[in-house]
Amino acid sequence: MEYSCKPIALIRSPYREKFSAPRQPRLAPSVRARIELLPEFSSPEVVRGLENFSHIWLIFLFHQTAGQGWKPMVRPPRLGGNRRVGVFACRSPFRPNPIGLSAVKLLSIDCSGGKVVLEVQGADLIDNTPILDIKPYLPYTDGIAEAQGGFADRAPVPQLQVEFSSVAQQQLESFSSQKPHLQNLIVETLALDPRPAYKRNADDGRKYGVLLDCFNVRWQVDGEKVIVLAIEEKDF
Repeated sequence: MEYSCKPIALIRSPYREKFSAPRQPRLAPSVRARIELLPEFSSPEVVRGLENFSHIWLIFLFHQTAGQGWKPMVRPPRLGGNRRVGVFACRSPFRPNPIGLSAVKLLSIDCSGGKVVLEVQGADLIDNTPILDIKPYLPYTDGIAEAQGGFADRAPVPQLQVEFSSVAQQQLESFSSQKPHLQNLIVETLALDPRPAYKRNADDGRKYGVLLDCFNVRWQVDGEKVIVLAIEEKDF
């Protein structure tokens, strides 16, 4: 027996690629994104009453990896990328059904101009990810105080201190009026060390780049610090 699903919305996120996106929701807690309902579902009636909830669940499709199949065993980043666990014991995107689940903070709902747009905070989704469903977060049943988290029993602590070079600081200031949240976006993303797990805790001397919002952010690890080298505006 097979079932089909179709997206009800798309997310507009500052994360343009898998490399830069946090590996779980709310690890970059101040980063904002927009959920834009597709025309068929863009009616104020579908979100009536949702404004009374502080958080929502997003059920989404791993669209960038959906065509790559699934693996019964995977190497979670939380285990250093070296130990294997079963696919159902982790949140790898390479699943029999490439579906993800994220709890995010709901900031606002805008039903103007014939569109319905939800502004959220703390999403870990790549830009243009298809949203399959939206559900309210219910603290009395979704928040389980005695739950055990296995190998991921606590939130990862940001590993790196983020500093800006003089060039990057000047560039950041020039974009501040246009993008007031840019600094928080860069700091919260890079502090989590987006490098592959096997390269973490190593000063490899390599210069990296991540696409955040409409910028290419170039950076380098120096000991326990990330040095932001440059912030270059891109035309997407």
